Amino acid sequence: MRIGDVVSASSAFAGLPSIDEIAKKPGSPSPLRLPSTILLICIMCALAFQGCAGFVESEATPSPRWQPPVDRPVTIRTLGSDQRFAQLSSATVAGRLRALHTGEPLNILALSGGGAFGAFGAGAMVGLTRSGSRPEFAVVTGVSAGALIAPYAFLGPTWDARLRDVYTSGAAGNLRQPRGLGVIFGSSLYSGKPLQRLVDAYASDEMVQAVAREAAKGRLLLVATTDVATGEQVVWDLGAIARNGGSGARTLFRDVLVASASVPGMFPPVMISVPEDGAPRDQAHVDGGATAPFFVPPAFLQTAPAARDPTHRTAVYVIIDGPLGEASGATRLTTRAILTRSIHAGLNHLLRTTLQLTAATAQLQGATLQYAAVPAAYPHVDAFDFRATTMWPLFSYADECAQAGRFWTVFRNTGDASETALSMTETHGVPCPADDAFIGRFASS
Repeated sequence: MRIGDVVSASSAFAGLPSIDEIAKKPGSPSPLRLPSTILLICIMCALAFQGCAGFVESEATPSPRWQPPVDRPVTIRTLGSDQRFAQLSSATVAGRLRALHTGEPLNILALSGGGAFGAFGAGAMVGLTRSGSRPEFAVVTGVSAGALIAPYAFLGPTWDARLRDVYTSGAAGNLRQPRGLGVIFGSSLYSGKPLQRLVDAYASDEMVQAVAREAAKGRLLLVATTDVATGEQVVWDLGAIARNGGSGARTLFRDVLVASASVPGMFPPVMISVPEDGAPRDQAHVDGGATAPFFVPPAFLQTAPAARDPTHRTAVYVIIDGPLGEASGATRLTTRAILTRSIHAGLNHLLRTTLQLTAATAQLQGATLQYAAVPAAYPHVDAFDFRATTMWPLFSYADECAQAGRFWTVFRNTGDASETALSMTETHGVPCPADDAFIGRFASS
């Protein structure tokens, strides 16, 4: 079991009543009979998951091409004009990218996952537009909730109104549709149809055509999923899909976005047909955040020394749709509380490590990195609460901080003592990301 699976399960059951609460309800089984009821349910679930669920195949032993994760190069799945998929190394794609943008500053945006916290990244895009400080990104990458924001960030300010609508209209409020008894025999707690309908409504033909036009200019829109069978990250070139997908471009575009946002255990995997050895083969894909909280291919940061001047330096922007850590506080000594706190601590550690490694790579290559995250002091948000009443305040908070110029924190070399003194800005009584002391701790790590 992966950490992501445990988090999904713990998050899903967090809203369920306790045993004591069930026992107090009229007509509920007596406390003496309750354990046998739970035991029966557990047995049914175990039998169902092992005997009734579908299967995906994986190799029992490493293939001859297997490499340790540290040494494995990032590959990008792209679609050619012949409508055939190809796996290109990120170094090859980066070389083409630099050739098309010679003499231009290269801006890269990476968007993390975070469920309802995606409203933070969405609000930031709108606020940066309103402040006049939003860069044009040559590369936009996204996983999970970040994947849903990525096309709007890629297409630019003219799509801000539609991005705001996704996160503030309440259209996402019914994503958690219970499957009833289907949960016992299926692969998720909730139906995947509401998420598919939501993405289908916004990933229109107009969006796909607009992405295709921007991709033709040499810009990249990359979204990551996780292959259920192999457990590996798959990076999809959505720009190539939009350009070369033909009549099926919109369907494939939508399926990749839905897959990237399908949290394991919460939503079912998405089946995507990929030709292998001349024949189509269905692959099951889930949340890209299961393999990485966000991604910036290191090859994209490799800049020739002659090009490392301040005006042409590669600039990386990372938006963490969620906090970098949890606010300090007492933890109840219960199984669920301890398990949840421990898992969150592990995931936050992975997130911070990924951020620091990305920043170190950027600095070694002469690039800059700026990042933002939700301060731990921000009022508690359930990552799976997609109601407008939850997402609108978070959207507004990021919008206001971005407009005020207090959104980004700049990673600095430890020997760089330069500081920019600006006054503290608060919205809704919470410091903006750039003014949060905990977030700032990582700026010179």
